[in-house]
Amino acid sequence: MNKALLSGLISGLVIATTVSANAAEKLPETVNIGYQKANIFALLKYRGTLDEQFKKQGIAVKWVEFPAGPQMLEGLNVGSIDLAATGDAPPTFAQAAKADLVYLGHSPANPKTEAIVVPENSPVKTVADLKGKRVALNKGSDVNYLLVRALEDAGLSYKDITPVYLPPADARAAFQRGAVDAWVIWDPFLSEVETNAKARLVRNAEGLVPHYTFYLASRKFADTWPQTAKQVVDELGTLSQWANGHPQEAAKILSTSTGLPEPIWQRALARMPYGAERMTPQVFAEQQALADKFTQIGLLPVKVDVSSATWSLDK
Repeated sequence: MNKALLSGLISGLVIATTVSANAAEKLPETVNIGYQKANIFALLKYRGTLDEQFKKQGIAVKWVEFPAGPQMLEGLNVGSIDLAATGDAPPTFAQAAKADLVYLGHSPANPKTEAIVVPENSPVKTVADLKGKRVALNKGSDVNYLLVRALEDAGLSYKDITPVYLPPADARAAFQRGAVDAWVIWDPFLSEVETNAKARLVRNAEGLVPHYTFYLASRKFADTWPQTAKQVVDELGTLSQWANGHPQEAAKILSTSTGLPEPIWQRALARMPYGAERMTPQVFAEQQALADKFTQIGLLPVKVDVSSATWSLDK
């Protein structure tokens, strides 16, 4: 057999194998996506572009609403949803609970979108002034990490304050009536309390923590339908370009989703660049630092290996 013929046969075999492998990935009948009213998946839901793309492929999209990231990842763990988007902290708690999830990608860092705030006339001027104070926050959320890091940066420990664990709605009420001295919160709630209650910013996450939104999937879903998982991340990237270039239209959609006025969302979006990037060793290292800190102070019961949730289309 001459070399040209042999080369042609090998090339044909490679092409046939590739086509066969691609054909082997059957499309899912339904993709179940968890979302919160204020996150990027809500924007994707209300724009309808993913539903349109999947409909052409015979895939239905089921949107499942959750009040916060931890509950959403519980849903991911038990199989009620396939995909989710949360902040930095919830995935580490899910991993500690043995959830078999993977990181598909992440947003740009958004350190200005979470902060420690106090009432306008509060005597608290710096993070150091929080010693002995009651601080409201959502336990296990991204702002939990911000508070820990901010206290350490000010020479304090987590034991120097009294954490008051409340979901955003309850924390907002407690803040308004003076039942807590400070509140650690994220956008759009941050923009709302700054606007309507004239809350004063003590410290945001700049220089302390990066604050990402992570795009997550159950490992079973991502490994069974990798191209479908990738398509969702690609659509998030396209959506991000649109939202960053059309903040007023994005604010209108998110206002409809959350019930918060458009000016609140315009304020939030001005410091909230959207995006969809693949995971890198640096981002995994930053996420590992978060997990290790939570283990150190006792919020996580076990050590978590964040990189065990790595996912790649190439494997």
